[in-house]
Amino acid sequence: MWHMMSRYSELEEEGFPSLIVAKGSFAAMGGAERDLLRIIPSLTKLFSVKIATLHKVPELVDLCEKLKIKLFAPKNNWSLSRNIFSTILDTGIGSASNAWATCEGLIQEINDIDCMHIISGDGSLALFKHIPEHISCHLHLLEPHRGLHQDVLHRNIDGLPKRNLLLTKLLLSRARKRDLQLIKKFNLREKSSISSNSNYSSSMARDIYGIKTRVLWPCVDSSEFPKDDSNDVENPYNSNDEYVVNIGKASWVKGTWETIKMASGTNLGVVHVGGGDQKDLKKLKEYADSLNVNLWISPRLSSPELVSLMRNSRAIVSMAYGEAFGLTPIEAFAVGTPAIFVNEGGFRDTIEDRVSGKLLDRDDLPAWHIALEEASKKENREKWTEEGRKRIAELNLTPENHARKIKEILI
Repeated sequence: MWHMMSRYSELEEEGFPSLIVAKGSFAAMGGAERDLLRIIPSLTKLFSVKIATLHKVPELVDLCEKLKIKLFAPKNNWSLSRNIFSTILDTGIGSASNAWATCEGLIQEINDIDCMHIISGDGSLALFKHIPEHISCHLHLLEPHRGLHQDVLHRNIDGLPKRNLLLTKLLLSRARKRDLQLIKKFNLREKSSISSNSNYSSSMARDIYGIKTRVLWPCVDSSEFPKDDSNDVENPYNSNDEYVVNIGKASWVKGTWETIKMASGTNLGVVHVGGGDQKDLKKLKEYADSLNVNLWISPRLSSPELVSLMRNSRAIVSMAYGEAFGLTPIEAFAVGTPAIFVNEGGFRDTIEDRVSGKLLDRDDLPAWHIALEEASKKENREKWTEEGRKRIAELNLTPENHARKIKEILI
C-alpha cells in the first residue's frame, strides 16, 4: 500500500492532474470493458489515476496491481437486478447509488479529485449524485440506454418478444423519463462534457436526448492484435472445417440467431465468442443442428487465443442491430481477417464496403454467401486488410491518442 501511495504522490508532485476513471460494472468483459483496460495504462502517463467500479473482475484487479493504481469497489460486487418489477420501478439507480457510497474512501476522494472520466453502462450514471459541481467530468456515452429507448433488448434470442412490446414500453416509461433527465441534467453542468464512440452513437444521442456530443473513438492495441502471426498460440478451434467468427453475448440484439441462419448452406462452421445464458446457448445449438450448421461455442478465451481464432477464420461476421461502434471490425483489420458486417450502426464508421470489407443488407442472404466466397480469395483478403489498416491509422485508434483526447476534454 505504501508503494501505491508513493506512486500517487510522485505523480501529483510532477504536476499530473488527479483523475478517477469510473465504470459501473466490468462483469460483461465485452468490447467496452476490454477497450477501457487498454486505455488505462496510457492514462497513467498523463494523470494520477484511480479506478472506481461496482463490479470488479480479475483482469481489472490484476491491471491495477501491476500499475499500482488505487481501486475503489464495494466489498461485494453489485449487479443490476433484472427482475421485471425492479426494472419497472427503476430501482437500479437507487441501489447503484447506495453501492457507490459503500466504496470505502471513494466519496471523499471524489470531493478532492481534479477530474472524472465516466464510462456509461449499468450503474455508471448513479455516480452523478455523488459528484460536486466544481469537479470537471467527462461521460463517454457509448450508446443511449437501449433497453429503455429501443425494443431489441426485449426479444428472445430467436427474435420473439419476451412480452407485449407496447406494454413493455408503457411499463418502462418511468425509467425512460429518469434516464432522459439524468443525461440532460449532466449535460447542463458547467464542468461536464459528453462524448459518443461513433458518428452513429452521436446521432442517436441527438435523437434521443436532444444533445450534441463529440466523437471519441475506441481504440485497438497493436500489441494485443498483432499483424505478425509468428508468435500466435495454437488455434483453440480444433475441427477441420473452415469457419466464421461471431463475437458478442448470444442475443437477438447481437444478431446471433440470424448469423446461424445466414451460414446455412455455406459449408462453413460458426464459432460463437462471448457466451450467453445457458438456455439461449442450448436453443442456439438446437437451431444450428436443425440447419446442419456446425456451431462451436467457445469457452472464455485469452487475447492470444482470440487472435489465433480470428486470424485462421474465413471471416469475422456480425448481424448485430445498431451496434454503437463495434471494435470487432477494427480487430479484424488488425489481424488481417476479412470483415463482413451488416450495413447498420457504427459498422459504417469503420468499414468501407468493397474496399476494406463488406457491408450487407440484413436480409440479402445470397449477398452474404457471395461475400464469404470472396473472403476466401487471397487477393481480397490482402486488399481488405491493407485498406482496413489504413482506416485504423486514419482514425488514430491508439490508446495513447485516446488518453490525450480525454485530457484535452477535461483540462
